Amino acid sequence: MPTTTNKRALSEIETAEYIGMSRSFLRQSRMEGNRTNRTPAPPFIKIGRTVRYLKDDLDNWLNNFCRLEHLGQNPYGGDHA
Repeated sequence: MPTTTNKRALSEIETAEYIGMSRSFLRQSRMEGNRTNRTPAPPFIKIGRTVRYLKDDLDNWLNNFCRLEHLGQNPYGGDHA
């Protein structure tokens, strides 16, 4: 059986574990889409009634977030206000 490391498409459970977010976050973000002041939804595909997340899409989604050195850092540049 393929492991998460060599699968191309991940289930909701595998995706939640892979990105470190809850399954409820994935469900809610799929239903509501991207909303202001919320973490954007990762892209997904539907195969029939099944929802799958492509690992390459998840890697790109994760890479789009700012990397911070400390919590006081402004994620958009500059110093803490």
